[in-house]
Amino acid sequence: MTYAPQNPGDVPPFQLQRLIPDVIEPYVYESSASSPSGKVQVRCAQAIRNLCRVFQRRIIRFALQADDPNKLESYTVISRQKMPGDKPIDEIVLIPSLSRALVLSHHQIHFYTIPSLDPIPIKPVRHVVTFTVDDQHLKRLVPQLSASGIPLPVEPVEICVVKRSSIALYTMKDRLVYHKEIPLPQGSPTITLARRTGKALCIADKLYHSILDLEASSLFQVIPLSQAFEPAPFVVKPSITVISQIMFLILSWTGASTLGLYNKRRRSCLDYPYITSLLPNDTIEIHSVETQEIIQVISAATPSFSSSKPTSLTKQSTHQRSSSTSSKNADIDPSQRLNLISSIGGYLVPSTRRSEKMRTVPVKLLRM
Repeated sequence: MTYAPQNPGDVPPFQLQRLIPDVIEPYVYESSASSPSGKVQVRCAQAIRNLCRVFQRRIIRFALQADDPNKLESYTVISRQKMPGDKPIDEIVLIPSLSRALVLSHHQIHFYTIPSLDPIPIKPVRHVVTFTVDDQHLKRLVPQLSASGIPLPVEPVEICVVKRSSIALYTMKDRLVYHKEIPLPQGSPTITLARRTGKALCIADKLYHSILDLEASSLFQVIPLSQAFEPAPFVVKPSITVISQIMFLILSWTGASTLGLYNKRRRSCLDYPYITSLLPNDTIEIHSVETQEIIQVISAATPSFSSSKPTSLTKQSTHQRSSSTSSKNADIDPSQRLNLISSIGGYLVPSTRRSEKMRTVPVKLLRM
């Protein structure tokens, strides 16, 4: 790791720490159409509090446990389960306020409880290209209390489901409620990414980023994915990050860099006041949202580090949202960083910091 803050007096806010040493090797399943080699491909992952979930054709659930009081806590496998039809998983969204997990698999959204991941008797939403949940609703944590400490009623969560020719609007609380469908212009390219905050939905296809006003059902293009005159030397993928209740961060390739703060990023995540970005050369950069300065640079894994397992990117401070790196293919170099994943509710990381201050003490028990 290398750190290069513009102000050397600043303490780097991030550090790399291995969260789950073994995700792929111990869990090799039979060959199938989605995984002909018989090897597991980690497609996505999510974490909340002391639970981590890794997804391919199966959901592998890890929990932070302390089996030995003299050893550091570690994440261990709690359960494994297949998706219906043994289909690969494309995306997972955790909704803390409802204790729900929404899983996109084979163009269908399935519904589960968290942390147990038991299926919910709700009919899957079909013909889905992608989907998104209002970012402000994802930030609601449970339980929500009033000023006097009384639990407040759970508020519904708003969901946008992108289909080939329309966008369907739902709300979810105890059940899923369909509201309306907004048709897309005829002949529109397939939408590949969507992010929502409030009544604004930012979407991207293979050519443009656009904004959809969900109240007025009006759509207008914002900026192309690439503004360069020459073809890009790599596949330009859309990038949309919700910054606030009224703001999106959109990246656009210009030929030398992307528009704004960042050059050709593979993935960006917000952990206010920082934006964490993964570059094609495996370097991780952390920028300040307010000043646009580079706060920290974490270099690609060194040869001595490449023999270890995939690592996680964790904050030394305790912000609400954390991010981690994940691997998608069992055949790749295990040191390669393929993705950044934002965990809105944060997650627990084993640490030995200040462990010298801890000691075993006797505790008196009251006999009732």
